[in-house]
Amino acid sequence: MPDVLSQSQIDALLSSINSGSAPAASAVPEKRFRKYDFKSPRKFTKDRLKMLNGIFESYSRAINTRLNGLLHTTCEVEVESVEEQRYYEFANALTDSSVLTVAYLHMKEKTEETPVLLYVATPLMLSMMDRLMGGNGTIESDLPDDYAYTDLDLHLYENIMHDLISIMGASWESYINLNFEYGRVEVNPTLIQLIGLDETVVLVDLNIKFSNISGRISICLPGMMLTNIFSAISAENPVRRVSSADDSNQIFEHLRDSSLEIAAVLGKAELQLKDIYNLNVGDVIDLNQPKDGVIYLQISGRQWFDGIMGVSDKKIAVKIQQVYRNAERNGYFDNE
Repeated sequence: MPDVLSQSQIDALLSSINSGSAPAASAVPEKRFRKYDFKSPRKFTKDRLKMLNGIFESYSRAINTRLNGLLHTTCEVEVESVEEQRYYEFANALTDSSVLTVAYLHMKEKTEETPVLLYVATPLMLSMMDRLMGGNGTIESDLPDDYAYTDLDLHLYENIMHDLISIMGASWESYINLNFEYGRVEVNPTLIQLIGLDETVVLVDLNIKFSNISGRISICLPGMMLTNIFSAISAENPVRRVSSADDSNQIFEHLRDSSLEIAAVLGKAELQLKDIYNLNVGDVIDLNQPKDGVIYLQISGRQWFDGIMGVSDKKIAVKIQQVYRNAERNGYFDNE
């Protein structure tokens, strides 16, 4: 029933009282409250988790570029989830054959004692190793769940993770200067306790998708370390790292006269060395491309435009048809 009655409602109420049939009181819906777990209180607000999501979105783009160059292929990397939980929830999902990478944070000339932990799904890591060695990244479908890495596998594992950890600090630059350093690899994390089982952590899951396989990289960030980072960010002058959007026009004016080399890729062909050795003037190489096919324009090895061949002022030219404005994020590279 509303708090304030209209005149017609008052008249109807008085009429029902006089007739002895008062209307039944309307049921007031029961208020629902979100249950709060005092045994596992939340340590970070939604804004903090949203901030971490943005940071690791930037990190996902960075490792996308790094993996494309390291493995000579294209992949898609996206943030799957950013969740606060207890460390034992993360640890319980590990097995005796799991491999963890330990990294340490350096902030303001101090090293955090509690490490950052990274876990890469075994099929994904084996596929990246195979590509690193020149293969196509295909993994056997009957790969055992308890697959044990060999010494050679672990050496390649360390090389890949060293690269991924070295660029992690750059994604925090908008807020604070951090440096993440590769520590070591733990081949049986169930036998050691790197973080307290009841300690709060934030688990970031990144999904990496190649043409023939996909998998997950999990990054476990200790709660105490994040608390120290957020405290340091709050202590900084909030205007110290304001975006330089106000200076964007001035910066762009300085960049307008910069020279960039644009390469038009007519097509690609693979030849054996003996065929190249026997090439002579007048020989024709089949590019497996129709004469009116699409031509790709690349800048610094990245594909930014496509178009068609034509003539302008009696000179060979390319008419641009499409612009890839998110070329770096979408992974348009010349080594597909």
